[in-house]
Amino acid sequence: MDADVIVVGAGPTGLMLAGELGLAGVRALVLERQPQRRDTPKASGIGGQILQLLSYRGLLGRFEAACTDPVPAPRFPFGGVHLDFTQLIDPPMHALPLPQPRLERLLDERAGELGVDVRRGHEVSRVSQDDAALMVDVRGPDGPYRVTARYLVGCDGGRSRVRDWAGIPFPGTTYPEVNRLAQVTLPDTVTVLGNGDLDVPGFGTIRAGFTRTDRGLFGLGASPDSKVVSLYTIEDETTEYDDDSPMTVAELQDSLCRVLGSDLPLGEPLRLSRFTFKARQAERYRDGRILLAGDAAHLFPATGVALNAGMLDAVNLAWKLAADVHGWAPAGLLDTYHDERHLAGARTMLHTRAQVALRRGHDPAAEALRQVFQELLVDKQPLRRMGALVAGTDIRYPMPGSHHALAGTFAPDLTLHTDQGTTSVAELMHTARPILLDLGDRPDLRQAAQDWQHRVEVHTAKTDDRPADALLIRPDAHIAWAATIDEPADTAAPALREALSGWFGTP
Repeated sequence: MDADVIVVGAGPTGLMLAGELGLAGVRALVLERQPQRRDTPKASGIGGQILQLLSYRGLLGRFEAACTDPVPAPRFPFGGVHLDFTQLIDPPMHALPLPQPRLERLLDERAGELGVDVRRGHEVSRVSQDDAALMVDVRGPDGPYRVTARYLVGCDGGRSRVRDWAGIPFPGTTYPEVNRLAQVTLPDTVTVLGNGDLDVPGFGTIRAGFTRTDRGLFGLGASPDSKVVSLYTIEDETTEYDDDSPMTVAELQDSLCRVLGSDLPLGEPLRLSRFTFKARQAERYRDGRILLAGDAAHLFPATGVALNAGMLDAVNLAWKLAADVHGWAPAGLLDTYHDERHLAGARTMLHTRAQVALRRGHDPAAEALRQVFQELLVDKQPLRRMGALVAGTDIRYPMPGSHHALAGTFAPDLTLHTDQGTTSVAELMHTARPILLDLGDRPDLRQAAQDWQHRVEVHTAKTDDRPADALLIRPDAHIAWAATIDEPADTAAPALREALSGWFGTP
């Protein structure tokens, strides 16, 4: 085999997957048809649970250091209204202002440090598979060639050719709306007022925030101490745009004129991007040796969630592929990738489709719906619930054999006191190895796990507000099994062995 796993696409999902595979000792090859990383940011930041995961890999500080813009207040758009978490001491949703080209550079560097071969300007032209391997035909700068691997993962976007080759249906809806987003400077003739509104000669005042007109939606974000503004338009159109065709200033100005009914003078563009909204999810995320992740598996009709979902797909899949490559994966382990991440994708689809319903209505009934929805979010409990939904932190994977409330959830970052000093769950997860965390000083559970110690790290620690006697944590930081406090050994130990065998194979 030329590689253990071929990853098609060097966007954030593909590079995150490649890095996780490299961390697990898997030979990964990334094939990207574009010869260079794109300079145009399709996304302006990352947020949600992927930030927790990056912290658990010891990478969050590195990503934070790459942010040149200040971290914004925790206030996020949701279907024409806002989720305002500024009133909460511990917001359920955070974001990093990290433009996609910078994010890809960081992920590319990490993959390179872990020995991943990333080939740009190499386009996959054909994929075939049999029971033993995959054959992939590639057109590279020096001509065509063929590579073989055990698995291939399509991270090649919403128009995935890998998905088409695998014959996986991609049902859903395409909405007739075009979104244009820009960051631009303003000429001296336009004044930013103290409240963030704009004073435009010949037009008057343009209000900060969202403004609905008969022709679409206009958004404005401006600061009185800066001549850089963020502009946003939504219009219903039937035009099919090529993702590789960049938006121009003229196109933006035409859209602003149509929506506002007047010209808005602009200075220099700092960011120009255009996107359409689709609600589509692949019927299955796996076909034999071919798997899908990121936009190739799902497209959501709202901003701010695709990178979180795609990169979490990658983390969920990587350790399961590694288990198979290294020969210890229990039967059916790879199939749990579809089971778990299709569930997560459906949950994300739920709230993004709800956003469609909130934002696309233009009559008085729709305005009333948005007003009632915004009033509900004044109360902290529904605000927290919505924050967890958007962040993806409310996902609970089904965990057979474990009925503890924590089973299937993302492991909390407990402070741990050990004989070697103080550490945390996040620090223990840097190597992406499975962990049995003994919090109740349970020799019976440590003994039950002894046969798996070459594969599963065992740590004994104390923590404040102990949530369980023991936690079995998978490499993707989700809890596979938990022992209730003071659970009898005659039930806890056999259940632990069953969980270890079910997730991490025979000893």
